[in-house]
Amino acid sequence: MPALAFIGVSTVTAALLVATGTFTISEMGEFIQAGVAGVHSTAALFIFSVLFFGIMTDAGMFDRIINALMKKVGSNVVGVAMMTCIIAMIGHLDGGGASTFLITIPAMLPVYKRLNMRPTTLLLICVTAMGVMNLLPWGGPTMRSATVLGIEPNELWMKILPMQIVGVVIALATAFIWGNIEKKRGAGIAAAVSAGDAVLKTGAGASAFGKSAETEKNGETTEEDSEENAESKELARPGLFVFNAVLTLIVIVCLIFLDVPSYYIFMIGCAVALLVNYPGAKLQNKIIKSHSGPALMMASTILAAGVFLGVLEESEIMVHMANVLAAFIPHSMGRFLPLIIGVLSVPLTLLFCTDSYFFGLLPVLIGIGNEFGVDPAHTAIAMVVCRNCATFISPVVPATFLGTGLAGVEIKDHIKASFFWIWGVSLVCLIAGIVLGVLHF
Repeated sequence: MPALAFIGVSTVTAALLVATGTFTISEMGEFIQAGVAGVHSTAALFIFSVLFFGIMTDAGMFDRIINALMKKVGSNVVGVAMMTCIIAMIGHLDGGGASTFLITIPAMLPVYKRLNMRPTTLLLICVTAMGVMNLLPWGGPTMRSATVLGIEPNELWMKILPMQIVGVVIALATAFIWGNIEKKRGAGIAAAVSAGDAVLKTGAGASAFGKSAETEKNGETTEEDSEENAESKELARPGLFVFNAVLTLIVIVCLIFLDVPSYYIFMIGCAVALLVNYPGAKLQNKIIKSHSGPALMMASTILAAGVFLGVLEESEIMVHMANVLAAFIPHSMGRFLPLIIGVLSVPLTLLFCTDSYFFGLLPVLIGIGNEFGVDPAHTAIAMVVCRNCATFISPVVPATFLGTGLAGVEIKDHIKASFFWIWGVSLVCLIAGIVLGVLHF
């Protein structure tokens, strides 16, 4: 667990600094307090954003949207590819990679098989869409970067937004291009998918949140799957679809335009969603408990990272590390640090997990940039945007293995099929950031 690593390293470092007389225990306590104070709002944002989108999923709002979209696709290969992208974007509104794969792949894989479309294409379209949507302020990388910068995730997101819009266009273009590539390979010629069957598969895939890859491959229904489907139907609120859709739109609009903490907006959204969809304390407690695992896991990691950053930054250890590394960089190249790290982000994603990348590497690079007058936000933006593109092709990201398992694809084949395309997408987003004035050198 990353939280244990952050706590362990922070404690050992603090003990050494106290033992050597560099700082007192009281000073170390102040450092820790300052570090946690800088991240508590981000932890709250993650908890309530996960809960809000979890409620919307339980209520069946996403199922209804996905079913409506699939009715319009039929056996159109390009249409299926485009719908894959849109469904992945909708599914990733909660910022969870695992849940997005569980919504998208079981829903679309049967369609891909019947149309003779490659599952590697399904994964490529999914991870491109997910990488773009992961830039939302409640997405893990954006929150981590904001934590390091000491600003609200929403503030960082507003800077990133122009690049994200370009990314959304690129993701849709990816689906269109690869849909045509599959069509030229002969996909869709020998098989046709009935709209009714596609909708049936979609509903099953989106609702059976915990369905295993093995069950999907074998086409078998286990007792556990039956219980999950029954529970999904019990929690579904089809009669409240319009209300839930409007509430979700209001929450997103408020995040953009209201100058209040993002976590407060999600708090209100959760309260309203729970009261309307699931009246009664017993049912509300059940819903909250069902989504508490991932919410608390990430929140604990963020709080522990705050301790880590507080100890290393307030004691100026991070500054000394950055000074040593900056000495090896030619002064003429220093101001291009965001560009350099942006170009290298995709290869680095295969080596660094999300926490080590943003909580370990980003603070050091910001320190190096400070030596050359680089805006810390520019370094963070380049890292978060370009790195996000490759998040779900990385073998050090657990959700990647879930995606490849559900699709029945070896991870080496997934990386081979997606790596250079995803790298190209990240470079286009980086160039867009420069052209749109988000990044300056």
